[in-house]
Amino acid sequence: MNQDQLKQMVGEAAKDEVLKLPAGQILGIGTGSTANCFIDALAPHKDHFVGTVSSSNATTERLLKHGFKVLDPNLVQSLPAYVDGADEIDPAGNMIKGGGGALTREKIIASMAKQFICICDSSKQVAVLGNFALPVEIIPLAKGVVTKELERLGGKVTLRLAKSTRADLNQTPSEPFVTDNGGWILDIAGLSITDPVKLESQINQIAGVITVGLFAKEKADVLLVSNATGVSRLTFS
Repeated sequence: MNQDQLKQMVGEAAKDEVLKLPAGQILGIGTGSTANCFIDALAPHKDHFVGTVSSSNATTERLLKHGFKVLDPNLVQSLPAYVDGADEIDPAGNMIKGGGGALTREKIIASMAKQFICICDSSKQVAVLGNFALPVEIIPLAKGVVTKELERLGGKVTLRLAKSTRADLNQTPSEPFVTDNGGWILDIAGLSITDPVKLESQINQIAGVITVGLFAKEKADVLLVSNATGVSRLTFS
């Protein structure tokens, strides 16, 4: 079973999970390929929810294409659940997110939800976070200052670059990746994150940081994880 099939499997499981919620509520939905599988699986049941709140422009586009109603988060007081993937998740439900660049909006929408339902395949489960480079969204003006501060953590800091859209795909991209918020992303490789709560707070205090892709305060409440034998459901206290 390949990774695409595993994503589709856990997307179906997430659909079943959220359909247990009472009808007529608003659902928060994340960003990325696994979240896309969930959106596709949920589309035939979109009328179960009166609306959705989206964590990115790309997710909004996909939801609208399927006929979902997408609401302004400022008009929504709370959500029963937020469903999204993760780049890594540890045994306590702490996550690294932001591989797709939507970490800030993902964290905002997650903070509105009564429960975070993380969906992923078993390759994303790790004993200690940090093998996946930790994203930090920053104000472009602060690149130099923030880079120096992040380098003190011991990892290698690099500016994320945009994927080339030119005909010559062998040409190395040179323009920074720009988020939906107009920010840039610094990726920190080589960390071993043994205290995610402390590190999340520490990085968020750096002037010029918009947010860090550590989800420890807004960690997962439920994990639906797929492997070759099926989908398992785990909960975190």
